Amino acid sequence: MVEYRGVAPWVVIEDEGAHVQARRCSRCEAMLTRPSLACPSCGAREGLAPVRVADRGVLHSYSIVHRSFPGVTTPFISAVVDMEDGTVLKGNLRGVAFDPEAIRFGMPVRLVFDEAGVDAKGDRYLSYFFEAA
Repeated sequence: MVEYRGVAPWVVIEDEGAHVQARRCSRCEAMLTRPSLACPSCGAREGLAPVRVADRGVLHSYSIVHRSFPGVTTPFISAVVDMEDGTVLKGNLRGVAFDPEAIRFGMPVRLVFDEAGVDAKGDRYLSYFFEAA
């Protein structure tokens, strides 16, 4: 069995599979994926409870990237997705033609997990991606 590390702290890998974990503010219901000492929406410092992010959403914005860091295959589609639970995630949209006519704002997408790469030490990393639903 291959062992993976999450590419970011909010990619959680468990025996049942992987998911994205956010924290929901109990005061204003804002969803946070990045570590923070307080809610960026209302300033609450307590009541940030971990929650599993929904696995479906809609495409909010995207960009077709043609130039990137050395070793990163281009082109790819960088996407911002509004998840069903109110979380906003950024990631790569795959399985869609690199053609603006093939991509629609508001199109339904689903969250999938796949290997994101192997580092120089041989550690394997798992990340999330979006695919058309």
